[in-house]
Amino acid sequence: MNLAELEKKLIAVARAIPANDRVPYAFEQRVLARLRRSSVDLGVDWATALWRAAGPCLGIAAVLGVLTWSGGSSGGFSANPEPDLESSLYAVVDTPGGSW
Repeated sequence: MNLAELEKKLIAVARAIPANDRVPYAFEQRVLARLRRSSVDLGVDWATALWRAAGPCLGIAAVLGVLTWSGGSSGGFSANPEPDLESSLYAVVDTPGGSW
């Protein structure tokens, strides 16, 4: 598509619209409020986003904590890890014919 031709068409359509002296109610205040909001420091935006995320993070942490404490022993880890530790440490020594 030819951009110059498109630009001419858009300008022609815009010029065909009759001029109107009415301004929407509180237009200036809305424009100025948006300009003030867009020039805010990035630190403020980050702080706001982090405070908004704090609630859901605490909720997720609470749910995971409850699931961890109420899960009981599912067979994944034993309460006494010492026998598993010893067997894994001596596994290299117990292999037949295995030397480093």
